[in-house]
Amino acid sequence: MKALLVKLLFRIFSLLPLRAAHALGAGIGTLFWLIPNRRRRTAETNLRLCFPEMSDAERAALARESLREYAKGFAELGALWTRDADGLRRLISEVRGGEAMRNAMAAGKGVIFAGPHIGAWELAGLYVSLLGPMNTMFRTPPMAELGNAMRRVRERTGARLVPADASGVRALMKGLARGESIAILPDQVPGDMTGAVFAPFFGQPAATMVLLSRLAAKTGAPVFYGVAERLARGKGYRMHFLPAPPEVASEDTVIAATAVNAMVEKCVRLAPAQYQWVYKRFRVRPPGEAQVY
Repeated sequence: MKALLVKLLFRIFSLLPLRAAHALGAGIGTLFWLIPNRRRRTAETNLRLCFPEMSDAERAALARESLREYAKGFAELGALWTRDADGLRRLISEVRGGEAMRNAMAAGKGVIFAGPHIGAWELAGLYVSLLGPMNTMFRTPPMAELGNAMRRVRERTGARLVPADASGVRALMKGLARGESIAILPDQVPGDMTGAVFAPFFGQPAATMVLLSRLAAKTGAPVFYGVAERLARGKGYRMHFLPAPPEVASEDTVIAATAVNAMVEKCVRLAPAQYQWVYKRFRVRPPGEAQVY
């Protein structure tokens, strides 16, 4: 029943103009704010931890807007997943840093694309796959119908999906060796700490993957962060590409992870309300520290 409802919602959203889909999403997000729920509680907790310098009123306003943006992200998927390559390109009204990204891809040494959960992060990955061959890890979500849709659209734009395991890591390295790009989510909480270290994120210790840094160190591939910023009134998206500093490839994993998170912070500050504050980024705590959620 749940899968059928999700499929119906995506169908409805896909028929709406982007502005209408965003308006509907904003309305749903307002309900997330008005009705007590775990998403609101998580967003409030994250913002309290990450922005202690803000007043309670400022954090409340940011939390409310972030819930509206979060729901817009869900509402826009129907539009994103039903568009062809030209349709996706038309959604991007401006690209900042695109020349540096394209030059890096043309150099033939491979590019590591880091796409944090900001704005239309699904569109950001799709856009990069339109620039040239791209490889990305894929783990089927619990809802099979949603996973099938994600797989179809990513493969349609030319992305090569690899398993989220050791064989997938090897496939990513082979992709870089071929001069292709790979995509990684730099702000995803690792499944365990064997491939992660704690590094500051907005001043808070956050379990941070080391995969991105190890791939950069081993291959010498440049790292670019990318954000598809959602524009107001359904006017499309502004794509940002930001080159990462050399510290992301440091052999010192803590230095590297700190640089990885600092770049995510830089991306967040482009559009603070569009970060996925409903995500429990700090659910894995250093030994001896209390849970925050």
